[in-house]
Amino acid sequence: MTGGSVIFLVLVLGVAVLGFMAARWGHANLTSLEEWALGGRRFGTVVSWFLLGGDLYTAYTFIAVPALAFGTGALAFFAVPYTTIAYPLAFLVMARFWTVAKRRGYVTTADFVHDRFGSRPLELAVAITGVIATMPYIALQLIGVQVILERSGIAPSHGSAVTLLVIAFALLAAYTFTSGLRAPAMIAFVKDTLIYLTVIVAVILIPKSLGGWAHVFSLAQAALAAKPKPGSTIIPPNLYFAYSSLALGSALALFIYPHSITSVLSARSANVIRRNCALLPLYSVLLTLIALLGYCALAAHIRVTDPNFAIPDLFTRFFPNWFAGVAFAAIVIGALVPAAIMAIGAANLFASNIMRTFQTRQTRPQVETRVARVIALFVLAGGLAIALFIKPAYAIELQLLGGAWIVQIFPAVIIALYTRWFHRHALLAGWVAGLGTATWMAQTANFTTTIFPLHLGGTILPGYIAFYALLVNLAVTVVCTFALNAAKADRGADLTSAADYA
Repeated sequence: MTGGSVIFLVLVLGVAVLGFMAARWGHANLTSLEEWALGGRRFGTVVSWFLLGGDLYTAYTFIAVPALAFGTGALAFFAVPYTTIAYPLAFLVMARFWTVAKRRGYVTTADFVHDRFGSRPLELAVAITGVIATMPYIALQLIGVQVILERSGIAPSHGSAVTLLVIAFALLAAYTFTSGLRAPAMIAFVKDTLIYLTVIVAVILIPKSLGGWAHVFSLAQAALAAKPKPGSTIIPPNLYFAYSSLALGSALALFIYPHSITSVLSARSANVIRRNCALLPLYSVLLTLIALLGYCALAAHIRVTDPNFAIPDLFTRFFPNWFAGVAFAAIVIGALVPAAIMAIGAANLFASNIMRTFQTRQTRPQVETRVARVIALFVLAGGLAIALFIKPAYAIELQLLGGAWIVQIFPAVIIALYTRWFHRHALLAGWVAGLGTATWMAQTANFTTTIFPLHLGGTILPGYIAFYALLVNLAVTVVCTFALNAAKADRGADLTSAADYA
């Protein structure tokens, strides 16, 4: 075993120990859902910043985005404006959601929807969407872990990598079950430190070894143009709309994922949320640099049959063996932290909104926490199954598919924070139409891509399925609202009040 492999194992096992130790952080009563799932809603600016960063910057960042840049070119950089759009939106919306959730004891978006519209079916729709959309995102994290295991020297074969992946999954499941949100919150400090260290070294050492950034871009453009499906370092006109819709659709989806909501609700105050939305763009700088590593892999003539291996192979070539161990550990830890938060967020939805619902949410029975802990294990197992048996050309497609599904609850959750004009039955009809449209569009390509070529007369407009499906959702919701209001259909009771949002 090499020195890099030893460093890798020490760091990964070390954070697993931290995950178990986190159960003692603050001497909290982890039989309470507030404590297990939300850290008692007591995290301040620093902890929340690391937690949200650990939540949003994942194997998606280190494996999936640069792999797309390696395979297709500039289209991958939609991830940079998408986060830039998401943070101002979250600044406006998430502090308001935190306020009403704190005052009424909400743990999930479905809690809010139930009280806002008095609709059990709509509550179920939001909860089921959250659980389903989370599993592909967890799968992406586990694919990232498997890729690193195969390239780190720890696993000598694909079969042994799968075995070690299952072991890593078991550790992840165990400390998530034991410590709840405190585990990823504590580990996030280590994870972000390692990631920043890796990126700083990579963007200084690798481009310099390749002759500078100008040479990197020149070689990357030549390599992309020579591919069977040519790409480019500049977005071609026929992909302008695909790029724009990927950025906008992803931004609208980002903060309504269950794991994002879980991290937001763990904050101590609404001002903590606002401060973090102002600070989190620092991660966008990091994301840009990581995406550029995909071009470095092209310039270095990295040859892989699976683009997800491009960055690990790049690190293996240019980093000293011991530092490659540090980088690989950063990626694995960067995958395990968000996977834990995702499992907790989805488990909250299942325990609070699918298995049962409550008229009052200020006090929740301990049995709900026990159910959530067990469901978190099943959610992780679902993500593992997807990772093992579904292999899209680019791992990022798993996250984009989840985004296309989760954004269909945008009208019922985000728009409803400001208006109750939509009829509850119309929102349900719009959700069915949007979810069905997104799934149908993805199915037409056998779930290999989330870009759908929309035919408009003689023009083909490729765009992100989430954007198209959300337009269908909103159109159906608006039309049905007019019809149901005209028919004087029961709108349901709104249990929230104006004071809850102030």
